[in-house]
Amino acid sequence: MDGTQREFPRWFEGSEYTHRVARAIAKYGPIARTTLAQMLGLSQGALSRITGDLIYAGVIEELPGDAVGRGPLPQGFTPKESSERRGRPQTALVLCANARTFIGVKAQGTSAIAAAVNARGEVVSSRHERVFPDRSPETVTAAIADLVRECRDDVAATTLPSPTAVGVAIGGHVRDDTVVTHAPFLRWDRDVPLAAMVEEASDLPCNLYNDIDSLLVDASWFGPGVGLEAFAVLTIGVGVGYSLAMRGEPVSYPDKSYGLLGHVLIDPEGPRCVLGHIGCAQCLTDESLANQYSRMMGRACTFDEFARDARDGRPQASRLVQLTCFRLGSLIAMIANIAMPSKVMVAGESAFIAAMGVDAVRDGIRRYRHSQAAPVEFTVVDHDWQLWAKAAASRVIERYIG
Repeated sequence: MDGTQREFPRWFEGSEYTHRVARAIAKYGPIARTTLAQMLGLSQGALSRITGDLIYAGVIEELPGDAVGRGPLPQGFTPKESSERRGRPQTALVLCANARTFIGVKAQGTSAIAAAVNARGEVVSSRHERVFPDRSPETVTAAIADLVRECRDDVAATTLPSPTAVGVAIGGHVRDDTVVTHAPFLRWDRDVPLAAMVEEASDLPCNLYNDIDSLLVDASWFGPGVGLEAFAVLTIGVGVGYSLAMRGEPVSYPDKSYGLLGHVLIDPEGPRCVLGHIGCAQCLTDESLANQYSRMMGRACTFDEFARDARDGRPQASRLVQLTCFRLGSLIAMIANIAMPSKVMVAGESAFIAAMGVDAVRDGIRRYRHSQAAPVEFTVVDHDWQLWAKAAASRVIERYIG
């Protein structure tokens, strides 16, 4: 294999404004033309021409305005009612959900999970998973190709169009959406042209993305981050992850995929991490929680035992849940104080801990937040690896719409 890739497809060709209109409808639809024109600073005539072209191209469609709920709007934006439109029923513009399908894959340390989605990021396939016999790039590629084939078979059994492209989310560092340069959970420490390998094995265009950035984009397009000026994702589980979006776009930084937030001090009396830091954010990871619980119980305990005991309400486990949630709140407050997001989404394998101690999370936030500062909004997402696969497909949708 020579490592070359086919050109990544785009749904349509058009001006910068045409793509801006399509992206806005994807995020904020169903939306009225008058509202969309005000939001983008376009005249009604210019917007009508653009939306007419997009309808003709099968990218968007009109729905009766009184028959659908309206989507969210950008933070701080309030549409003005047009005198010309008063009394007239307005149609609402939405993306043509079933005009295209895409496949998303989340590659973990020992397995991968995949899902097919439509153009609105809605899952339209069954859940598909493969365990890696080993972690070599060739084995991972073969497993991804099998998952892609299964998702294509699901789509073929419906009236939906065949998938257009594949997005693969990796826990690690990705260069140019094509090459994995560092993937600790896969134990890769050299450049791997995984996108080209998947393309050759699956016969579909492929892009690679950092997994936490993918969650961020998915939430910014189709979830709790839509319309927010600044929005952050914080993940806890095997590691601690973080990503920030400004106006729906991930903030780019060359070293952001190396887990830098994981060693920020959040509790000066906390446990020591493997690098010797006392009380850094590594105390929120599964391994650290297992060690902390073992010390509390006076015997070796696994994270699963801690999780089981926490759900059962065992006193020692409940105390560690409250302490962990307070520390998590401290980290959220630090993110809010420095990056100033409007909302923080807590996700990951161990996000359920945050849901068990919401009041303690709030206490941790208040401890490091000025009393007159605005409250920090946060939301906890139930963990499902299929969500991460769907998020990889959402990155493809973002790229495909342009």
